[in-house]
Amino acid sequence: MRLSRAARRSSLTALAVAAMTGIVAIPAPAAADTWSIVPVDGGYQLTLRLDEPVPVRDAAPELAVDGQPLGYATESDEGHTLTLLTSDPRAGDASIVQVAWNGVVESRVAARAAVYTPPPSPQPTTIATDPGVAGPYEVEESTYDLGDTAISLAGLGGRLGELRAEVYLPKAAPGRRPLVIFLHGRHSACYDPITRRTSNNAWPCPAGQQPIESFKGYKGPADALASHGYAVVSVSADAVNAFDANFSEDRGALARSEVVMRHLDLLNAAERGKGDPQLVSLFKGRIDLDNVGLMGHSRGGEGVAKAVLVNAGRAKPYGIRAVLPLAPTDFARASLPGIPTATILPYCDGDVSNQQGQHFYDDSLYAVPGDSAFRSALLVMGADHNFFNTEWTPGVATAPASDDWSNNNDPVCGNRAESRLSASEQYAVGTAFIAGFFRLVQGQETALMPLFDGSGKTVASTGRAVVYAVGQAPASSRIDVASFAGASPFVVSGAATGALCASMLGRSPQSGLATCATKLTTSQAPSWTPATYLPNATATPVMRFAWQDASGKLTVPLAPGSRNISKAELLTFRVARDENVPASAPLDMTVTLVDGRDRSVTVPVSTLSPALGALPGATSPLPKTWLRTVQLPLSGLSGIDKKDIKEVTLAGTAAPGGVYLADLAFTRSRVGEESVAGLPQVSVGDLTVPEDDGPGFAQIPVALSRPSDLPVAVSVQSLPTGTGPVIAQIAATVTIPAGQTGGVFTVPLIGNDVATAVTQSYQVVAGVSANATIGDGFARLVVTDDDA
Repeated sequence: MRLSRAARRSSLTALAVAAMTGIVAIPAPAAADTWSIVPVDGGYQLTLRLDEPVPVRDAAPELAVDGQPLGYATESDEGHTLTLLTSDPRAGDASIVQVAWNGVVESRVAARAAVYTPPPSPQPTTIATDPGVAGPYEVEESTYDLGDTAISLAGLGGRLGELRAEVYLPKAAPGRRPLVIFLHGRHSACYDPITRRTSNNAWPCPAGQQPIESFKGYKGPADALASHGYAVVSVSADAVNAFDANFSEDRGALARSEVVMRHLDLLNAAERGKGDPQLVSLFKGRIDLDNVGLMGHSRGGEGVAKAVLVNAGRAKPYGIRAVLPLAPTDFARASLPGIPTATILPYCDGDVSNQQGQHFYDDSLYAVPGDSAFRSALLVMGADHNFFNTEWTPGVATAPASDDWSNNNDPVCGNRAESRLSASEQYAVGTAFIAGFFRLVQGQETALMPLFDGSGKTVASTGRAVVYAVGQAPASSRIDVASFAGASPFVVSGAATGALCASMLGRSPQSGLATCATKLTTSQAPSWTPATYLPNATATPVMRFAWQDASGKLTVPLAPGSRNISKAELLTFRVARDENVPASAPLDMTVTLVDGRDRSVTVPVSTLSPALGALPGATSPLPKTWLRTVQLPLSGLSGIDKKDIKEVTLAGTAAPGGVYLADLAFTRSRVGEESVAGLPQVSVGDLTVPEDDGPGFAQIPVALSRPSDLPVAVSVQSLPTGTGPVIAQIAATVTIPAGQTGGVFTVPLIGNDVATAVTQSYQVVAGVSANATIGDGFARLVVTDDDA
């Protein structure tokens, strides 16, 4: 390795670090960024000094060499310096170090007009119940404010934050009403109303500045819910935004969950007539803490997911019945089994541009056998990250705001593109789907299910918007034919190939499965995009099936006890075209049901769903490879015995093609119920060990809150931080046998007999659990020098 080249300091044109995606023309700054790469034991320390502070985004910054991202960076307090420890050999021969976001170095060159002809938009039918339309109750809006320093946040090292919220109540609604909590995401915390400059490195706000009221930006869905009898409390988390880059292990997820839980505690006391008089006057006898929903936007999405798990770990949990992550981050991939969930993903997200929140859906699908909950994921075409919140929308917001998709020339997502939703159109979509989901789950309004289960239905209030939905029914309402998430029986015949795959770009060799994608960027594949804190954990196994002609078939037999599908409503699966199939190539396949007397029914997939069509875009982070729903209604099938279906066959057509397949099942659409609080929780523990004189090992404790009747599996990864010798990023699955409460995660160590007085520090993170949820998923391994 040419270390002299790697260690030199170089100048380069300052990076385009505005919240954007695509290729954008940006004026060159007056000053230049500088970088250095210094060899350390076992690897390299990369440092990038930015002329301008790293922008406030919900995504996490990465460092890339020669255009190839190597890992997520640590930000300095003032935001000008990014550092990364890595064992990647590419750092040893770098010619440039740059910032990357979601696996993409956002280029400074002038915009290039991509050639793209939008396909005809599907024309879904509307349903009569429109959750975007106001209900019968007048809405009472008010604010409660207990001060800027009313709560100490353990997730921020004890730093103080505000307790402030906007309240929307249905006037004169009888009895205790279902409660929904909203939590905004990461945005600048403060601004100067005179200079219009924002800041995000101090709380309370510096003199002359005032808080940005992000928590007031969800009035549309709040009013829609309150007018139908729901109590909505939208809480502020500006202090977390100000501190999460430098004072949290998890970029603020735990601290945001603390904010949510503290507000629930306040509301619970007020409902019983205790605590702050203002809150008592608002909530006494008016809210039902056994029927709670949580919505979180961006990093707030990961915050409410963490709140679900924190609540489940309490001795007396609140009745959280539903959770909706909106354009969320999912840095640590905590599974969410046992709770109805709807994850909303904007296609034109220029901040969390890899749609990493898809992991909330994928990681929870088969995490627990007999899962009682319904879950959904929705892809909103033409929507950006910010415009679900009016306080993040230029022209509407009080404080400075911007469109996070900054490439205005992009033919799909640019602000002049026909397919791009306007801010008001996007807000209407958010209003309808946020309000609709909580009414579906908390209010049991099953007429709203077709918005979320993949039926392709819409409502009038969302106008021309196109929203694709996938959904999984509770286990009791499904017959899983082949999940393709693990061992699944199948036979490939004719001119075809088929095999299970997982992850992308060879990131998870420990899975033993082939990688699913080698040509896509990490911003184009939401199911396989690597997580910030678990970049090598196995991601979303699927079936990769390809054919040369119509003889190519994939046949899946039904187990003997599962052949009676007479009570099912649909045959469903998810599918996307393979990365090797050009977007312009025609692609179709057929699905065939065969009964015990070899009678069959065959239906072309193209007549059931647009899922085989390519999603739009020409330049990364577009187009996306996102598995969409195919539903075959069973009520109209005749000539076969639905009480004796022996196999399902998916076959190619005359033209060669290839697809990714997942979740083949016979199903009924049902909401189900919450059961997450009944699961044990798995945690990792801190450990301090001496380095010793040679290679060795550290064993990180992995513990269950109580024994499980089933084996518990959890992905664990170690990540180097700070300075000192670097170990390779190690990822493994730790299995705790049934009836036991502990296991270990083994980390290799580099020892020596040289006195350095350098303490090595590693972050250890647990996620993607099965048969348990995540408790404390973050730990520290500290390796002390014992040669002094």
